[in-house]
Amino acid sequence: MRNIFIFLILQISYVLSHEDKLLHYIIDEVPGGSYKYYSLAYEGFIKIILKSDIGDADLYASQIITKPTYEPDQYCLHSATCGEDTILIPDSFKRPVSIGIYGHPSHKNSKYILLVYQTIDTENISYNKDSDIHNNKVYKLIMLEYENQIFLEILHEDGLVIIAKGLGIETIFANILRAYIDPGNLIIVLGTTNHDEQYFIDLLKNYGLKQLPRVVTSECSSDEREVMYLEGGVLFMSGPILVVDLLKKRIPLHLVTGILVYRAHNILNSYQEAFALRLYRQNNKTGFIKAFTNSALAFTVGFMQVERVMKALFVKKLYLWPRFHTLINNSLEKHKPDVIELHVKITPKMLNIQISLFDIMNYIVKELKRLNKYLDLDDLNVENAITKKFHKQLQLQLDPIWHQLSSTSKQLLSDLKTLRALLASLTYEDSVSFYSMLNRLRTMEYAIKNSGWLMLDSVDALFKNAKERVYNEKNELKPESTPKWIALTEVLLEIQNDYKKKNNSEKILILVHDRNICYQLRNYLTMGANEYLLYEAMKKLSHKEMQNISETSVEKESTSTIEDNNEEQDTYVLTLSQKVKEENQSDPVSKEEIKHQTLFEECSQIADLDLTSINENMPIILIQSLKKNGDPMALQRALTEHMPSNIIMYVADLSAIRQIEVYQNNNPSIDLKVYFLIYGGSVEEQEYLTSLRREKEAFHALINSKTTMVIPEDQDGKTEDCLSLAIQSDVDSEVNTRKGGLPKISEAPNTVIVDMREFRSELPAILYTRGMKIEPVTLQVGDYILSPDICVERKSVSDLIGSLNSGRLYNQAIAMTRYYNKPMLLIEFDPNKPFCFQGYYYASKDVQNMFIISKLQLLTLHFPRLKLVWSPGPHATAQLFEELKGGKDQPDPIKAAQIGVEENKEIPVDKYNSRIQDFVSKLPGVTTKNLHLILSKGQSLDHLNKLSKEEFTELLGNKNEAQMLYNAFHEKISLFEEKSSTSVKKSGSKGRGKKLFTKIKQ
Repeated sequence: MRNIFIFLILQISYVLSHEDKLLHYIIDEVPGGSYKYYSLAYEGFIKIILKSDIGDADLYASQIITKPTYEPDQYCLHSATCGEDTILIPDSFKRPVSIGIYGHPSHKNSKYILLVYQTIDTENISYNKDSDIHNNKVYKLIMLEYENQIFLEILHEDGLVIIAKGLGIETIFANILRAYIDPGNLIIVLGTTNHDEQYFIDLLKNYGLKQLPRVVTSECSSDEREVMYLEGGVLFMSGPILVVDLLKKRIPLHLVTGILVYRAHNILNSYQEAFALRLYRQNNKTGFIKAFTNSALAFTVGFMQVERVMKALFVKKLYLWPRFHTLINNSLEKHKPDVIELHVKITPKMLNIQISLFDIMNYIVKELKRLNKYLDLDDLNVENAITKKFHKQLQLQLDPIWHQLSSTSKQLLSDLKTLRALLASLTYEDSVSFYSMLNRLRTMEYAIKNSGWLMLDSVDALFKNAKERVYNEKNELKPESTPKWIALTEVLLEIQNDYKKKNNSEKILILVHDRNICYQLRNYLTMGANEYLLYEAMKKLSHKEMQNISETSVEKESTSTIEDNNEEQDTYVLTLSQKVKEENQSDPVSKEEIKHQTLFEECSQIADLDLTSINENMPIILIQSLKKNGDPMALQRALTEHMPSNIIMYVADLSAIRQIEVYQNNNPSIDLKVYFLIYGGSVEEQEYLTSLRREKEAFHALINSKTTMVIPEDQDGKTEDCLSLAIQSDVDSEVNTRKGGLPKISEAPNTVIVDMREFRSELPAILYTRGMKIEPVTLQVGDYILSPDICVERKSVSDLIGSLNSGRLYNQAIAMTRYYNKPMLLIEFDPNKPFCFQGYYYASKDVQNMFIISKLQLLTLHFPRLKLVWSPGPHATAQLFEELKGGKDQPDPIKAAQIGVEENKEIPVDKYNSRIQDFVSKLPGVTTKNLHLILSKGQSLDHLNKLSKEEFTELLGNKNEAQMLYNAFHEKISLFEEKSSTSVKKSGSKGRGKKLFTKIKQ
């Protein structure tokens, strides 16, 4: 493995000038792991360039100490790349400046040329005292102090990095990729999504790297992948592709430098990625494994979760970086954005609705605890129930005993999720949308189904206040405006006035929860509150409820220019409208005027937008959802591309707030203002504070676990006696110990042929851990071939139901019984769910349990040789496979791959007589496999009738099928009387005495 301790920090941004004057140059070499030092006394702006001819050397400079090193506190400026290194020393640095050249330990000696230039053209150089520069002409790879420390720690020693959300894990990961991007390395990256991969590739491309990471997909052939492995570099791969290539030995494992795991908290559920790490560590004892995650809450679910994740990752070191870490606090407090918190007061009707919903949720929580006293539901309270991910964690906790819960308890849990959705709608959506959503619950169907909360007194107040937000006392449509809308417009107008005073134009970024709220704000800002709410009422409320709208309102609506954009987007670009721009702005705009005016107009689509074409005196407003198109890097992209100077947080999101903090510290020259809009004393504020508290508690639990956890010395898998890599089989316990010192008979390893599509499941990895040899093959018949006679079709419960309904399982059973003597249907349950069909847990409401069982009964009646195998989980299945393979011959992968291939060949419809084809297909011995052989080689029925037994065998390629077809053509049909007499003879009874019971002749 090549140990690389490099990182690029451009403390100063510069533009190369052709007027640089060469002052000095040095040609020298430095041993690996050593330093060579120089002293710089030249005054003015000095540019130093280090070119490594042989090996790799890094450049360090300090105005404080005489011998700078790569330690973070031992240098002021440095550049560490795999190519040319450059630093710019400002004239403010105290002379003499100490220069250190460090040789990488991966090279015995590094030869270099050190060039010292006097920079004459300083107009293009921007510099400040903090060495952090904002320059749009160049892309910078800047890391904050804590990011640099994390980078150095994980680079020095493998481990698992857990960092708080929003603190720049993508920056650290990008620097790790840059450090190992050299073609001499082969780095495999696991756990990334398509959005992640594109983000990192674009980021490294902007840094000017010529060698970029590549994505290995299923579209790449096996030969292409082998070439990519030999070419080296960084490869983004999925778990199944990597596992198959490892089993097929397509990857030169001895050349793999290391594996990087992104989103490492998913490793226990990503079975194939864990399997790939096991295969890698078994065959490569020197490569590294570095894992990263920003989800501390994921380690609070389950028993000893962090220990199990570290064991699956084969790492021994745990790095914890919470937001309250001292180094992170100090780094982010250097440049704080100007945060203006606007605690918007909710209306009295909204407050009453919120109180009613809390009362109903409190009732449901109490009922759940009363009905399930034996369950550990300490975390189940109203405070936790309003958070996003709590319901998912609660469902995981209840999954194993779901079938034991009463129908009332299940409905209570469902109602709790419904009420949480109502709270979210109250907070983020308008009054008409909330009332429309609430009305959907006022149906006879839901009244019968619900757990009884509709009968509470709080429900009457809930419906009453919701209606009063839309209709007045005369039952006329007068929708209540959302308080945040007015606050948002006031903020935008305030920013516009500030721009006029500064006489410049900058961008405003409004961050919202999702594309629905994005669409809502766009319509409000371009249409006005009253017009938009009327439009929503006509679209969402029923005709009966709309009959009280006056004709003038409808006329006004019909004449207005409203475009019904059904396709909601994640981003909209607006500017202040020309009308408002031309008006006299000396008089302040009142809140009532804001409701009626259209203050903004929409620009063209963001993809085709040229921001420079917009009037410089007009603010550019970008409304964007936090995860645009499902991209978790959307906010990071928006901040980097648009460089906004004003950000309006329309939604309280923990990760987004921290990303803005990092953005300000990376760009201190930007005078950033952050407007934080939040409903004071509301569920929105409570949800934000709860998420903050839960993350803090999660890190405290991880810190406690780190102090008490016991990690085996061989957990990294780099020793031969690693227990994690040992074979987990029950066979060793059954070995006969009476054989004494007789030599052990070498046996061939048990081979299991596995279909390529099965590598999405956990079973192949478990079979491998039990000492079986896995052969990945694309199978046409079956999923697992245990022996030449045993074929297994594996079905999960959901897959079983779908296959029964579509009839696909019937066709699969036909193929298995045709080619294998012992076909089996394996029905495998989820180990975290009940081992039964009780309730509606697996089947939907229209598929009853008896319906499934009856179809399985019909399947066994049609295929008597088909065996049904029930398994509670993949571990039990692996043990069963091991027992089934005991004493059996090993299957042949080549033969297994060829079985059923001929069936997939379609017979041309126009080539053969359809009646003859139908007749031949019904003859004994004719199958879908040999039908096309008979039709193509047989000249006519008369020709087939003249063929001998041997000719039929040669034609069909199967002796038994040839015998059956030959008999069909040549065997004479026996007379009925002969058959009946024969049957009587065969069915004659036996008695102890002769002629004691005889048939009387007629």
